[in-house]
Amino acid sequence: MPIPPEVTGEEIDPDVRQELMSLPKGLAEDVSRNLVMVAQLIDEDPEKAYGYSRVALRLASRVAAVREAAGFAAYATQKYSEALAEFRAARRMSGGVELWPVMADCERGLGRPERALAMAGEPEVQKLDKAGQVEMRLVAAGARRDLGQLDAAIVTLQSPELASSAVHPWTARLRYAYADALLAAGREREAREWFAKALEADKDGATDASDRLAEMDGVEFVDAFDEDEVDASDETDESDVVDVELDVDEDDEDDEDEDDRDGDKG
Repeated sequence: MPIPPEVTGEEIDPDVRQELMSLPKGLAEDVSRNLVMVAQLIDEDPEKAYGYSRVALRLASRVAAVREAAGFAAYATQKYSEALAEFRAARRMSGGVELWPVMADCERGLGRPERALAMAGEPEVQKLDKAGQVEMRLVAAGARRDLGQLDAAIVTLQSPELASSAVHPWTARLRYAYADALLAAGREREAREWFAKALEADKDGATDASDRLAEMDGVEFVDAFDEDEVDASDETDESDVVDVELDVDEDDEDDEDEDDRDGDKG
């Protein structure tokens, strides 16, 4: 797959670059450039990102960072079985636990929420950092909802992190998930309060909390004018003006002709 010449591979995370040092220099550069493309495209065009991840995987399947990138690209395109396999491989190679929540979410994607819940109770969760533990809580709550256990999902999300007034990168998503669960359980007043709290913490637009609030308040956003209609009406108005001007000119000419004839008669 073509890679823009301005992508050099130097943009890659230093930790990943360190992993790639085990490869020959030219090969490491090729892999780096493909991984940069994965990172750049995974949100806006996940299918293309997936394509670049397959190239990187073909070139360096024994590098944990490559397997992880391939896993996230597959996850972004909802290829959950493939993503889970790549995450497991990356975890075996690196020995880390940071992929545990997304692995559990792959189980959800495969229609196995019970497995996701089982993973939420494993010792690996205690080894996660705070962000990872919050992510695991979100996955577990989602699994409860998959099973139709709304009240259990709400309780799962109730935590010191949710109650805290401090804002972290995961705060908006946690509050949003809680609001959404409350709304699904019919607790609209509380849901509105938590959607508002999610919006307050959502500085990067990670959620659609503002839209959900507007929907609950009955606010509907519509365009005042359709652009095509405006253009069409503008064209019509211009033609009407020309016609009127032409009519006036013709009338004036007729009047002048009449005056000339009257003068001749005189």
